[in-house]
Formats: sequence, C-alpha cells, structure tokens
Amino acid sequence: MKLIMLGAPGAGKGTQAEILSAKLGIPTISTGNILRAAIKEGTSVGLQAKSYMDAGKLVPDSVIIGIVAERLEKPDCAKGFILDGVPRTLPQAEALDKAGIVFDHVVSIEISDSEIEERMGGRRVCSACGAPFHVKSKPPKQEGVCDACGGALIQRDDDKVETVRNRLKVYHQETEPLKGYYEKKGVLVPVDNQPTIEATTKVIMEALGI
Repeated sequence: MKLIMLGAPGAGKGTQAEILSAKLGIPTISTGNILRAAIKEGTSVGLQAKSYMDAGKLVPDSVIIGIVAERLEKPDCAKGFILDGVPRTLPQAEALDKAGIVFDHVVSIEISDSEIEERMGGRRVCSACGAPFHVKSKPPKQEGVCDACGGALIQRDDDKVETVRNRLKVYHQETEPLKGYYEKKGVLVPVDNQPTIEATTKVIMEALGI
C-alpha cells in the first residue's frame, strides 16, 4: 500500500505513519527525519534546509523531491511506503505525479489550530539520541531527562509558539490546497483527530479498510 500522510504540523502524521508502517510492514519516508539528519551532519544542503526550518518556512522543492525520489528507489519500498512531510505544495504533488509515483490513499488528519499550538508547545526531544517526549501526553520519568539514554531534553526552535503559528499560516496557504487536489483524484481519506493516539489509529485503519 502506498500512502501519503497529510495534516497541519503537529497533527500526529509522524506518529500515525510509524504505527501504520509497523502494521503494514512498509517503510515510512519522513522528509523531516531526512532533513534533520543532513542538518546534524552539517552538510551544505542541511545548513540550507535549517535556515528555512528554523524560520518555519518550507524547504525548497528541489531539495525535497530529490531526497524523496532517491529514497523510494531503495528495495524496501518495493511493496509500498508511507510519505510523511511531502508533498507540501501543489508543485511538489505535481512533481511526484510526473515522476510516476502513484498513491493508493492520502490520509488527512483534521485538527484545530488551537490544539496544534498546545500539542507542539509541549514537545521535547532528546539532544543526544533524538527520542521524542511531551510534557503532557508523554512526559519523561525524570523532568528534562531522556528515559532512553539520559540525555538532556530540549524544545526545538520549530516547536516554539511564534514559529508554530507561522508554520500553521504556511500550512493553510501552501499545503491545505492539496486536500482538494487529491480529493479530485478520488484518493483523499479525511480523518478527524481523536482524543488518543490509539483512537486516531483505529479510525484511520477503519477508513483504509485494514
């Protein structure tokens, strides 16, 4: 099964993609993870991407599409994959179409901006191993300390309130139109965000007929 996960930043796309990946036995292709790896390595592309991400702006299509196309050529994508974080704009969607990349379903997680602000503002990540936490929904056993490796937990710049609001503005302007694009293709699957991760997963699986 070939899927795209859509939704505002912080809607839970990555979490749900990983759950579906495990259930379906197909890889999740997260552009965010790919870009952050490049940033950590300090590559020229990574540094360029960081300047956009820190400002809550979209990374240029030339960077995104190239990374994704190379990743989808790997053997583990032969039986399917889940794209998380791309496409983010209509030109990206059109570029994927031109590349001959076909999707079975496009899952759109629906959630309000106010919920997003609360959710993202509470996110923390381990500065050492990258493990994710949340002050409310997934707090560490010891405040400020990673359960996995003991590293210090930090708030990423793109999770701070000013940046979150800017990212939401960009989402509504640039990414939300994709819902109409894929609806016309007959592959859009809108799913309302639920109170828990498990409940949201259940609704998605039911919508996909899994």
